[in-house]
Amino acid sequence: MSLDTVLAAPPHPWQAAIVDLDGTMVDTLGDFELALNRSLAELGLPGVDRAFIEHTVGKGSAHLLRSTLAHVQADAAHYDALWAAYQRHYLAINGQASVVYPGVVEGLTRLREAGLRLACLTNKPTAFARPLLQAKGLDGFFTHVFGGDAFARTKPDPLPLLKTCEALGSAPAVTLMVGDSSNDARAARAAGCPVVLVAYGYNHGEPPESAQPDAVLARLDALELGALRPRGG
Repeated sequence: MSLDTVLAAPPHPWQAAIVDLDGTMVDTLGDFELALNRSLAELGLPGVDRAFIEHTVGKGSAHLLRSTLAHVQADAAHYDALWAAYQRHYLAINGQASVVYPGVVEGLTRLREAGLRLACLTNKPTAFARPLLQAKGLDGFFTHVFGGDAFARTKPDPLPLLKTCEALGSAPAVTLMVGDSSNDARAARAAGCPVVLVAYGYNHGEPPESAQPDAVLARLDALELGALRPRGG
């Protein structure tokens, strides 16, 4: 191997990264709390507290709303009306009560500067995800943004990760999943992607270590690409 080849070799094996949104890049509990409780009040139903929301989000809006109706002991027949109200209220307040986690901008900048192609993959509806990324100044980092309605199935099914890898033009084994919950970890494992989880997100009340990721990060900018290995590598 020539010296030129050695100098030209990349410092890491990664082609791309897929990054989750809620609980990974943005703390959106405030948005969920406002939109959900305004929607419940509109239907004359009791509200829910932030702890319930924190343990329930992450599996898409349908799961959140059905779980909420069960939690407040309301008839499941309220679902369609609650969905319509929730869509309206969430779009109206999207981003107003949420904050970007410390280290996210720096971490995304480092990933991009390391040559990785980036996609945002979330179970949040695409109509919510894109405006939120724009409002928080994060949209410019991503070549693709896929919400929970982008594919036939959502995380923890591996299909969204496999389809996102196709869009990025990267092999799953060298595409890193960055998330905050067991949904992200399970989807990544099934898709053949390595996975790291942040320590501060919404993991249904469970520690992120319980999902057995390749690493747990205190902040996104603590990610060391060279310390991780591709699947099967």
